[in-house]
Amino acid sequence: MTKETETKSLPITKTMVWSAYQKVKANRGSAGIDGVSFLKFDQRLSNNLYKV
Repeated sequence: MTKETETKSLPITKTMVWSAYQKVKANRGSAGIDGVSFLKFDQRLSNNLYKV
């Protein structure tokens, strides 16, 4: 577990998040641990990707 004061050694960019999202969607990925489907996730895509 990391401490709140530690930072990531590699910043995660918006491009990296978008690329990962596209790959999972192309592979027809399933709902995550929270049970949210892609259909539901896509309804609020920009807000949801921001959280990721």
